[in-house]
Amino acid sequence: MKITDLAQHLGATLQGDPAVTITGVASIETAGPGHLTFVANPKYASLARTTKASAILVEPDFAEITAATLRITNPYLAFARAIELFYKPPTYTPGIHPTAVISPTAKIGANAHIGAYAVVSDHVVLGDNAVLLPHSVIYANVRAGKNLLLHSHAVVREHCVLGDNVILQNGAVIGADGFGFAKQADGTWYKILQSGPAVLEDNVEVQANACIDRASIGETRVGSGVKVDNLVQVGHGSAVGSDTLLCAQVGLAGSTTVGKNVILAGQVGVAGHCTIGDGVIATAQSGIPSDVEPGKIVSGYPAIDNRQWLRVVALVNRLPELLRGIKALAKN
Repeated sequence: MKITDLAQHLGATLQGDPAVTITGVASIETAGPGHLTFVANPKYASLARTTKASAILVEPDFAEITAATLRITNPYLAFARAIELFYKPPTYTPGIHPTAVISPTAKIGANAHIGAYAVVSDHVVLGDNAVLLPHSVIYANVRAGKNLLLHSHAVVREHCVLGDNVILQNGAVIGADGFGFAKQADGTWYKILQSGPAVLEDNVEVQANACIDRASIGETRVGSGVKVDNLVQVGHGSAVGSDTLLCAQVGLAGSTTVGKNVILAGQVGVAGHCTIGDGVIATAQSGIPSDVEPGKIVSGYPAIDNRQWLRVVALVNRLPELLRGIKALAKN
């Protein structure tokens, strides 16, 4: 693809040789001639001068460099769009594999692709263009909108509700029993029936081996546009607001409320019955034991204001030096 055509497609401003041909995309460290790459993080800005890529997506005020530049406000998003020009994901021809098991009471929309050994149980309703890849399983009374995509071994449990354009990656489980037990007089645990469904609104993606638990009563709800990373746990009765990111190994205990446009970075844990306000960012491995006000950036355990946490960490690194000073004062 000529770089001029690429620039036009992305809405970027080209600086450099218009005769350059782009044949693929690559990271800035591994790119070679013919590749397009990008710089969105200042950490990698210096590599723009040494990369062998033929062209780089950068912000409008990025410094002049030897390689051709495509200047655009959001180079990361533009690179994501460029990938689509050079890699086409698999497509799935409508049809039902002879080994698939489909209940006669299920209602399946037009153009469905149902793969080998997939299971669609009683009274399931699926919208148009559903894709169920091999060994995916849908329990009874599930309702899902159009363009559902279940990768192999994804499971949707009974009575759950999925909106349009929902994607479940391999091993994702929607609506498994919440972790609810009541202690009895003899010290044993009585299982609390998990009667409430998990509800995923439109444009939700749940990635590999993540679990969205069903509720004991009421529902567990994941809002529109939410993206759930690998190995995330959303506890029973929780609610996650629209366009929130739950990154790898995040854990939400039961009845957690998470607002809109929240980012919980890797391994963040949230105690049950907490409310996380809109726009909150919790940095990696933060532990949140109580409510967080909207717009806050928090870190550490227990999670506190990020700037305060950075000062605390800097002080901890100086503790050996401070201790030596205290000992010297005491000796004198």
